[in-house]
Amino acid sequence: MKSHPRSSAPQEVELKLCLPGADPAALAKRLAHAPLLARRKPSCLSLYNIYFDTPDQLLRQQGAVLRLRRVGGDANPQWLQTLKTAASEASALSRRGEWETAVAGQALERAALQGTHWSEIDADGSLFERLVPSFVTRFERTLWLVRRRDGSVVEVALDIGQVEAGGRQSPICELELELKAGLPSALFEIAREMARTLAVLPANLSKAQRGFLLAQAALHLPQRAQTPKLDVRLTRPELAQVLLREMFAQFTLNLDALRTSDDPEVVHQARVGWRRFKSALRLFRKTLAAAEIPAWAELQTLLTNLGEMRNLDVAITETLPSLSSSYVEQDAQRAQDWQTLMAALTHTASLQRQALRRALQEPRVGLCLLALTEWLENLSAVPKTGPGRKGELRDWAKGQIVRLHKRLEAAQMNAHSAQEQHRVRILAKRLRYAVEALRQLLPKRLAKACGEQALRLQTSLGLARDVAQAGALVAGNALDPAIAAFLRGVAVGSSQSGRQ
Repeated sequence: MKSHPRSSAPQEVELKLCLPGADPAALAKRLAHAPLLARRKPSCLSLYNIYFDTPDQLLRQQGAVLRLRRVGGDANPQWLQTLKTAASEASALSRRGEWETAVAGQALERAALQGTHWSEIDADGSLFERLVPSFVTRFERTLWLVRRRDGSVVEVALDIGQVEAGGRQSPICELELELKAGLPSALFEIAREMARTLAVLPANLSKAQRGFLLAQAALHLPQRAQTPKLDVRLTRPELAQVLLREMFAQFTLNLDALRTSDDPEVVHQARVGWRRFKSALRLFRKTLAAAEIPAWAELQTLLTNLGEMRNLDVAITETLPSLSSSYVEQDAQRAQDWQTLMAALTHTASLQRQALRRALQEPRVGLCLLALTEWLENLSAVPKTGPGRKGELRDWAKGQIVRLHKRLEAAQMNAHSAQEQHRVRILAKRLRYAVEALRQLLPKRLAKACGEQALRLQTSLGLARDVAQAGALVAGNALDPAIAAFLRGVAVGSSQSGRQ
């Protein structure tokens, strides 16, 4: 446990990993036999934590967390009061200010906040008076201290337990790697060693964030794009890092939610996050030419499963329901055939979702995601390019959008086949993602015109593609040939309409 002088401004540097598919009851023993930890004696703690905020969560809005922690059982407990500042990066690697002080018991002490960041949060003391318990966490922590030959020291913590808020519960099963000495690269080196045999996923949410979301019944909901606030003084590598972090976080947060959620939108937003990430890599390819991105071939099975799952979800929840009345036309036999088709596809979707979750449990997936996370953290070392003069970053952003718009216009003029139309749709997506990412740097009129055009094209061409995909699913699963023929006809009609 930490105990810092209250006059200092300590920083916690931590890499968080969730453990998909792991058996919580067997994890501690399994880790104890891992080569990295086998000869290191673990210590075990029972931790009970109470998190405080105002009823309208003013503390959370200011990017801070205040908790009381009980270490040990009821017989001889030790209480610690901790103030943390929120991590500024959308990353599994967090850097946060942290002040921890022993207190007398299960009550907050204002005096324990002297000399901390609290004076900037609550200058007049009115916020402290309004603090109430928001949620609690209970977990068993198994600790190993890893000292490396390079002088780095890392605390490896396995936490097994639960978050409790508003009568709801959510399990905790995660690893925290905290840097005690050395460079953050030591965290990734140790994480890689463990991830070679243990499936992991970068965890972007702290326990505090999960607790607040659970209290709002919002944990594991689809994570949509949340473009961060941009500063025109950023260099292009810094801009790339800020945007790519958020996009990758959207991808990994939805992967985490996929472990327990059947919501089709979670699958959709995971794919959106990955596509936004890839589009941004294209956008910044010259800026990041010196930063060789890790290969992601090991993600291909997962990405393929995501695509197949999305096609099934769209067919079952959107495309086929919208076409059912046109096919059935009050014919009892056709209605029965349609119901049989929908049941078969629903069963196929259930199997596909299981395959997707199995893919998340492959160690090679976690290793690849870790490599990408570390790569993102190291972008700050890329040689700085721009802005060398006032407005240069805005000029660069405008130039990228104009270039993408010209490519889209040229492709649209020559889109006479289904394959060419598909290319138009892909270019429309890239333009829309770029506009959304760079909107704060763009002239409003340009952003509005290009964004609306891209969305319009993507929507109109997407309808035809969705029908074609539904027909392919029906035919590929050897289902009703009459319905497959009907869907092919609708797809042809939609495609011809989209060209006009």
